[in-house]
Amino acid sequence: MRPEIEEKYLKEVVPAMKEKFGVKNAMSLPRLDKIVINMGVGEAISDIKILEQAMEDLAAITGQKPSIRRSRKAVSNFKLKEGAPVGCKVTLRRTRMYEFLGRLVHVVLPRIRDFNGIPVRSFDREGNYTFGIKEHSIFPEIDATRRDFRAQGMDVSFVVKNGEPKRSLEFLRLMGVPFEKK
Repeated sequence: MRPEIEEKYLKEVVPAMKEKFGVKNAMSLPRLDKIVINMGVGEAISDIKILEQAMEDLAAITGQKPSIRRSRKAVSNFKLKEGAPVGCKVTLRRTRMYEFLGRLVHVVLPRIRDFNGIPVRSFDREGNYTFGIKEHSIFPEIDATRRDFRAQGMDVSFVVKNGEPKRSLEFLRLMGVPFEKK
């Protein structure tokens, strides 16, 4: 069974974009290819348990086991060795991607205090969009009252196929992503 937001994409967003952009072929319209969630955990250099806890939290948020990201270079000022674990990431596709997007738009982002929308200025040349979340405790899957809780930031990237920044903005807006008002 398809997630509700995927149904919305097929039944509402595609026809609206076809009309707005004057395109006949739906395959030439922007569409979501994947969502990548990344957590940089710099404190993992001194204590690996912090990274393990971040990985558990990211797995709870996404429903998928994260992969460990390792440093590419040694930086002596930060006591960082080459190949040391410094973060974790998850790449979501298909059903899990749409389920995560639905929860992000309808549950998580409205829980942010004084939320006025996410900034519009974070598009790259290909139409991909990335934004940061300061604390992962806004996700309902995370128990912020546990003893070993540590607030952790994360980056969420929407990878859009066939997108240029203006078309991708319109596509994400139609999908329900709350952008700030100008």
